[in-house]
Amino acid sequence: MPDELSARHLLRRLILLAIPLLLVAALILSLPGLGTLRARFSQADAWLLLSILLLKLCSCLSNVVAFRDVFCPGMSWRFSYRLGMAEQAVNVLIPTGGAGGLALGAWALRQGGMSTEHIGRRSVAFFVLTSIPNFAAAAILGPVLLIGVFPGHVPVALTAAMSVLALISAAIAAALPLLLGRLDRARTTGGLLGKLRLGAIIVGDGIADTGRLLRTGRWQAILGAVGYLAFDIAAAVVAFAAFGPVLPLGALIFAYVIGQLGGLIPLPGGVGGTDGGLIGAYVLYGASVSQAVAATLAYRAFQLGVPAILGTIAFIGLRRSLNSSNAPATICAELAGEPAQRSSERSAA
Repeated sequence: MPDELSARHLLRRLILLAIPLLLVAALILSLPGLGTLRARFSQADAWLLLSILLLKLCSCLSNVVAFRDVFCPGMSWRFSYRLGMAEQAVNVLIPTGGAGGLALGAWALRQGGMSTEHIGRRSVAFFVLTSIPNFAAAAILGPVLLIGVFPGHVPVALTAAMSVLALISAAIAAALPLLLGRLDRARTTGGLLGKLRLGAIIVGDGIADTGRLLRTGRWQAILGAVGYLAFDIAAAVVAFAAFGPVLPLGALIFAYVIGQLGGLIPLPGGVGGTDGGLIGAYVLYGASVSQAVAATLAYRAFQLGVPAILGTIAFIGLRRSLNSSNAPATICAELAGEPAQRSSERSAA
């Protein structure tokens, strides 16, 4: 296991994550010119702040539900919870733009007895499945806002551009299995080209797996992916309500979706990137600067804190599970051959 994914390293990262949060709190309390922001925090509704905590917990647990159903419904809930939560902690604590969680999952599932091919395919499927609600929200909500179905201030150019980008991304993702399925599966060894071909095949198979999950009505995976986003959006909405009047719901949700793109910047927990993206998007869609900052800081404290703390604890339990259990994921090993078998059957036909 890489040292970056060790329990000691994650605990150190957890402590380091608390430092900027405490620093921001100290600056808000002490700097002149922030009286409006301090007033927002002093008047915040404590019950709504508690609701953010509960909603973020529901979002994290929804992610675990989707994770288990995508990778292997036969895995125990304990192992699934520990691995799913540990992945979310790594994504918060290690600045790899989300790749750290996937690396941890691949390592743990491989140690647990799952085949490399199945891990690769289902990692792609899980990423695509949990991304679909975000792209769907941007692609559907944008045009609805532009034609005035929902009230609120809507920057036309930005809204149109993000909606078109979401539609183009969805079209490309849908076409990839057809394009990558033409690659010769027998030529995946030897040199860089062979590795790239193998990676492309796994990506195509993973996206195709996502389609099968949707077509066959795997409700736990689907509801888990939807709940992961829906509860997170609800937490953002409640954060706004805790500090004043809420923006029109359609505009607020769209601003949330595009603001989260700042998290693609490889910073620990997206600190700075996500915060700036959300605050900027909220202001563009009609929020006051003080409320946008207050709501974002409160939301982000729970968005980072809940998975970081619970996930680090889960990671320690995960190491214990892998050390004490004999290959807890071997029950899924037989699934790895599904796409290859189907491909062979199509070729034979």
